[in-house]
Amino acid sequence: MWIFLALLSAVLLGVYDVAKKKALEKNDLWWILFAATALSSIFVSPFLTLGTGRHHLMLLFKAALVTTSWVTGMIALKLLPITIVSTFKTSRPVFVVLFSIILFGERLSLWQWAGVVLVFAAIWLLALSGEKEGIRIKGNKGIAAMVAAVFTGVASALWDKYILKEMEPLFVQGWTNIYITAILGAILAFRAIRAKRNSGVTAPPFHPDWVILLIAVFITGADMLYFFSLHAEGALLSVISLLRRSSVIVTFAVGAVMFKEKNIGRKSAILALMLAGVVLLMASSLH
Repeated sequence: MWIFLALLSAVLLGVYDVAKKKALEKNDLWWILFAATALSSIFVSPFLTLGTGRHHLMLLFKAALVTTSWVTGMIALKLLPITIVSTFKTSRPVFVVLFSIILFGERLSLWQWAGVVLVFAAIWLLALSGEKEGIRIKGNKGIAAMVAAVFTGVASALWDKYILKEMEPLFVQGWTNIYITAILGAILAFRAIRAKRNSGVTAPPFHPDWVILLIAVFITGADMLYFFSLHAEGALLSVISLLRRSSVIVTFAVGAVMFKEKNIGRKSAILALMLAGVVLLMASSLH
């Protein structure tokens, strides 16, 4: 059952990524994240309970990780083609597996290591593909943002597994969204104050956009399914993380058509190589 929930979460996550890229055409990334997260907080507010001070500190830390991952991910989406970003993000489960070995003493089988090698090979080929489009790895702000988004996302996933041992999924989702909204609200307020003090500088205004409502709906559903999947008895973080990254298929296919990006054939081959690595990891993890 938890595998089915993780797959449904992946589908919603893929559409969510495409909607984010579309929303950037009208609004600043800070406004998009703030509005979508605030709406998501409202959606899950009926399920909130108080909890302990320790739990809230743990969730505040998670909120900081998620906010960092979201913001750097949005920066990457703004500066790079969505097919580059979505393919690179598929590597996240590999790092979850590697850090699980370091932190939790897990061991990889020969097939799992083969999967890791395939994914890293795909990342290297993706870098070469990006250079052909004029995207240089060294000194590229978009690439740096994408790397930061992946690793803070990995840290958040590992933290999720730890905190869900003593917290309910909707408690985690609801309060994390509230804390993320508060953090983003503080950032927007700081930017507005700074713009007001500096003559000639204006803070980007918010433009109502129905796509933001869709973003909120998709991420609320995706996160809810993810937390319930991870909370289920016998659930494996490595497998869930791998399944969630299959959202790249939706993101890649829809994004390639909608945004008419270049070198789709080459990127499709790289994506296939990366997915082969993910499949190897998933299959060997299920034994």
